[in-house]
Amino acid sequence: MVFYNFLTHRKEKFKPIKSGQVGFYTCGPTVYDYVHIGNLRTYIFEDVLRRSLEFAGYKVKHVTNITDIDDKIIRRSEELKMNFKELGRKYAKLFFDDLKSLNIERAGVYPRATGYIKEMLILIDRLDKKGYAYKGEDGSVYFRISKFKKYGKLSELKKREIKTGARVSADEYNKEEAQDFVLWKARKPEEPFWPSPYGEGRPGWHIECSAMSMKNLGEHFDIHAGAVDLLFPHHENEIAQSEAATGKKFVNFFLEGEHLLVDGQKMSKSLKNIYRLADLVERGIDPLAFRYLVLSSHYRAQLNFTWESLNAASSAMRNLRVALSKISAQSAGRNAGTAPSRQLAGKYEKSFKEAIDDDLGVPAALSLLWQVIGEEKLGSGDKLALILKFDKVFGLRLKESAAASRKISQEVRKFVAEREELRAHKQFIQADGLRKKIEQLGYTVEDSPSGPIIIKKI
Repeated sequence: MVFYNFLTHRKEKFKPIKSGQVGFYTCGPTVYDYVHIGNLRTYIFEDVLRRSLEFAGYKVKHVTNITDIDDKIIRRSEELKMNFKELGRKYAKLFFDDLKSLNIERAGVYPRATGYIKEMLILIDRLDKKGYAYKGEDGSVYFRISKFKKYGKLSELKKREIKTGARVSADEYNKEEAQDFVLWKARKPEEPFWPSPYGEGRPGWHIECSAMSMKNLGEHFDIHAGAVDLLFPHHENEIAQSEAATGKKFVNFFLEGEHLLVDGQKMSKSLKNIYRLADLVERGIDPLAFRYLVLSSHYRAQLNFTWESLNAASSAMRNLRVALSKISAQSAGRNAGTAPSRQLAGKYEKSFKEAIDDDLGVPAALSLLWQVIGEEKLGSGDKLALILKFDKVFGLRLKESAAASRKISQEVRKFVAEREELRAHKQFIQADGLRKKIEQLGYTVEDSPSGPIIIKKI
């Protein structure tokens, strides 16, 4: 497998630290608000990455953090007059609901920041003893960036024109250097706090991820993934504090997913173009149609979300299920295909693996899926097996669709037959009434030249 590594800014062959096993960390949500479709694009990319690693035969230990204490959470809890823990539980549940709707596999571990305060303080102590940490005039503890000579290697900071002011926080005069970042924030009135050798306070955002990832995956692990907006300063600061504390390389590969735009613009409250998954569902969109839309674009390319593109993805999903229902019906009771069919299936599988192994070439792999569907030289059994194998990476629940198409109740079949009879006699109003009854039972009917195709809603 080859991935574009943001640490080296080039594609590199992936080789895990421990043969056959992958330590994989992804930045999860800050639970102060709903996740939006831009966040969900990142989580789908990370899910496909994990699925691809497992498809290649690796055993993956996947860790995704839950940030349940930071400035945004405190501000929101004050606004809503809600305890920060209650706030976090509310939005964490909604986050997991969205993951389920999008068929994003659960990570093996979901550490919460407030459960790792001890580990964070141990890290800060190590940095302090090595001269990388110091106490500012306000009582907060800061990381001394000037001492870490490799700072900027991930985001290529030295090559970028970043105004100093863009990196300076409001507490700049409490620090030795404006660019230094906080490790431990001194207690402020009415804010949550924990005891520490540096005084009462709470952790900075960056130290949270270092502590949680290294506790669960070790001080040196394989892959760290997130969105490109986390490259600087978050991931850059993670590297600095982790490597300064341990003296070891933190992560071998950093993979970063590009932004999702809405009608060509970044999402913002002022433009009123921030959408949740629930907003899509309210318009009658299947969440898996959004997943399909995300799969159609490479993770390192910006994806422009429009309602037109989403509707096109919905149509593609509907056509995919129709085709799958036909193939599933044709393959029922058939086992081994012909030798030429099996040989051709092997070639398609090889091409699929090559596409996925080349820096997650999912759009190319998706194109192969449609080629397989239209391939007349493939037997229906081999065709179905290939489609379901591909879906181990795509995650479109095609196995469930295929299984559902074979388990249609007699009541539904009776309604479909009656509807066909009504249509034959041009009694379309009555036929439409039966279609609605069929939909209420959890099925849709697609009309085709060869007859009606019944599809179970997933």
